[in-house]
Amino acid sequence: MRMVLVLLVVVMGIVAAFAIQNPGIVTLQFFHLSANTSVLVVIIAAFGAGVLVGFLPGIPTSFRRKRRIRELESALAAQQQKSSASPPTASS
Repeated sequence: MRMVLVLLVVVMGIVAAFAIQNPGIVTLQFFHLSANTSVLVVIIAAFGAGVLVGFLPGIPTSFRRKRRIRELESALAAQQQKSSASPPTASS
């Protein structure tokens, strides 16, 4: 996990350096709406949207994994209570 975060910071640094080295104003148009903004804002927004879209498919898997862990922990706790409640067997 730590390596992924380091890699993400490095990639964000590269994107930021690219955006800073390419100054300028662009006009964004969406249907009848338009806005003038810098290239930096466009690049950072596109990168952020890409990261968000990249993480979305992993969210259901994360929820399933957490639910499975809870199920296994409760089963383990029940098994431990069962084994501690049973009397020890005498060996002859």
